[in-house]
Amino acid sequence: MKRKTIANSFSIEGIGLHTGEQCSITVNPLQEPTGIVFKNATGKDESSVKADVNNVFDTHRHTAIAKNGSSIRTVEHFLSAAYALGIDDLEVEYDGPEVPILDGSAQPFIKALNSAGIVESEVKEKEYFTVTEVMQFKDEESGADYILIPHDGFSVQVNLQYSEPIKLFQSAILNGLDQYASEIAPHKTFVFTSELKKLAENDLIKGGNPDNAIIINDGLVEESALKQLGETFGISDIDGVINYNPHSNNNLARHKLLDLIGDIALLGRPIKGKIIANQPGHTSNIEFTKFLKAKFLEQRKLKGKPVYDPTVPALYNVEDIKKLIPHRYPFLLVDKIIELTDDKVVGIKNVTLNEHFFQGHFPGNPVFPGVLQLEALAQTGGILVLSQVEDPENYNTYFIKIDKVKFKHLVVPGDTMILKMELLSPVRRGIVHMQGTVYVGNRVVSESELVAQISKKHIGE
Repeated sequence: MKRKTIANSFSIEGIGLHTGEQCSITVNPLQEPTGIVFKNATGKDESSVKADVNNVFDTHRHTAIAKNGSSIRTVEHFLSAAYALGIDDLEVEYDGPEVPILDGSAQPFIKALNSAGIVESEVKEKEYFTVTEVMQFKDEESGADYILIPHDGFSVQVNLQYSEPIKLFQSAILNGLDQYASEIAPHKTFVFTSELKKLAENDLIKGGNPDNAIIINDGLVEESALKQLGETFGISDIDGVINYNPHSNNNLARHKLLDLIGDIALLGRPIKGKIIANQPGHTSNIEFTKFLKAKFLEQRKLKGKPVYDPTVPALYNVEDIKKLIPHRYPFLLVDKIIELTDDKVVGIKNVTLNEHFFQGHFPGNPVFPGVLQLEALAQTGGILVLSQVEDPENYNTYFIKIDKVKFKHLVVPGDTMILKMELLSPVRRGIVHMQGTVYVGNRVVSESELVAQISKKHIGE
């Protein structure tokens, strides 16, 4: 599926929830696959802030991002709406310290983005984070925990429980983003009266009022203090706006689900999987998203990892290999070939303690030498090239250059190395330029670029 942006620009203005200042955003189409980027519209600072979890700097009752001195707060409701609509790339010019809170939900952003027209980009396909196994994450500080489960689409369940200030349990489920606009987007942020008092004392939620938040009386604030809060937030009838019964529906859990989607949007790519979140909040959501990003980067590295099933017969066994390359014991470092195309080859090397070099590398601590990993890759690459000539026994392959070598993990006896070599450019005049990767299990243990030359043997070789 192609990446998406909007067809037309639009602007929204309103007050900021925490600062109480007048704020505005202008949202523009963006064809480049750069994600959602926030840009300061005042002209004072030309730097921009990408909506990325690594740029988060504050999660106290909202999510704020910053980079190079440029910052924008309360991005979660806008990002939640964009994620739900499958929008990948936008430029958001902001004037003010926050994204406007509007009515405290994501519904105004859903309407504005839909009105702007959602179009496919011609630049690039979407890149998904696909959940392939059950995973669990727990934020030790807050106690929130998250479970990831493989799923064909996208599904989220939020379980919310309070023992104090009031006893409460709510659960909300979203099965598919097509239900987001009607089932999740309209639900406002909420606050308990005891929290309201603390937030006011900390000079926060200056823009909060009954039009953009649900206020719940938890019974912990005295009558006189309630009246004072009413005056602080311009509420003439404090009793009339705090009589919401949180036990009558699951509005609170639905808003927590809205926030969760806004925070995981900072992963920068859509998710295929099911998320079950117990007691989520902005701080734990961000830690969870960092966990997702680490898993995604690991998955991306392993995206090209060959599948090795030892029960499937090899394309070339060791005797076949000996017909293609001249190496012999103790220097033949490929046991079999399991995949071979015009531009890729995959070999297998089973590492045992019987390897002769383990006597000295190292006594009592056997480690497969990194340079021999490169040699094993070179032999595997040689099989690719020599399998395409009529008389491979009359050719040798020689190293010319080794570049961008990284050794990431030790290889020890008992490991099975998967050796993958891919052509980086067509073979010209016997020069072969290849990308080599060595895997053990789900780890990349080394990678490199190798350049070699194949040439006919001299007489007597």
